[in-house]
Parts: sequence; structure tokens; C-alpha cells
Amino acid sequence: MSNTTLIIAAIIAVLAVVGLFLLLRTPTQRVTLSDSAPPPAAPKPAAPSRVVSREGHGLADAAAAAALDVATPMLGIDAHPDLPADDLTRIKGLGPKAQAALAGLGIHRYAQLAALDPAQAAEIDARLGAFKGRLFRDRWIEQARFLEQDNLTGFEAEFGKLG
Repeated sequence: MSNTTLIIAAIIAVLAVVGLFLLLRTPTQRVTLSDSAPPPAAPKPAAPSRVVSREGHGLADAAAAAALDVATPMLGIDAHPDLPADDLTRIKGLGPKAQAALAGLGIHRYAQLAALDPAQAAEIDARLGAFKGRLFRDRWIEQARFLEQDNLTGFEAEFGKLG
């Protein structure tokens, strides 16, 4: 056999192995960044008391989750819409209409308010319409920090009785 024939045979063998690998591997879950609801997951057998997160089922899922976490403040989207919303009206000076205005800006939880830096807070405040200025005057961010940490004693010492 000539060297050319051996090289061609080796290339065919490598392609055959790669082809078999691709055919026999299990399909992975696809990650999409659409606003539509994800398709319902197939029921899984019960696992013995272990916590399973929705993120981190592979490198692609981890990368998609990281991209969403980074994109949240830049694009104004809620990266974790499946988390329950907090009752923001517990914050003094923040009523149902202000809560609706914040929800329109993608803020639904104490942690989101508490994590605002001064530049982000100024941008949110500017977009609050009739409630402009209330974010700083009523110290919503400081109140949200206490409520996020479930520090009711500190909240009441600083802002009065929680009603």
C-alpha cells in the first residue's frame, strides 16, 4: 500500500468514529432566550432529597444563565422571572401605584432594589414619572436592604414600626 492510500484510510476511519460519536450521543436541552414560556418538562423520577436548580445543567446552560445575569441591568429584563415577587408596598412611601411603576421597569423584589448602585438608582428614579424623587427621599433602597435580609428589628429601629 502506498502512503496516500494509508492517509485516505486513516481519514475515513477518523470520520467514521466522529460520525458514530455524533449519532450515539444523547441530545442536549436547547437554551433559548425568548420571552415565550418554556415547554413543559417531562416528569422525572423522584430523587432522594437533593436540591436541583434550574440553571447549571451543563456548560451551555451555565453560559446562558451567566449571560442573562449580566444582561439584566443592561437590557432592563428580569433574568429570573420565575422567582416570586416581593410585596414592595411594605416599604414606607411605596404604595400600589409606585409598585406598579417599578414592576413596569422590571423591579419586583427587594433584592433588585437593594442591589442598585447610585447611577442605576438615578436612572430608575428618572423613569418613575409621578414618583420621581421618592426613591431617594423615602430611602427605598435602604429599606429594601433591611427587608431583603429579613432584618425587621433593624428596619423598625431606622424607619419606624412596620405596618
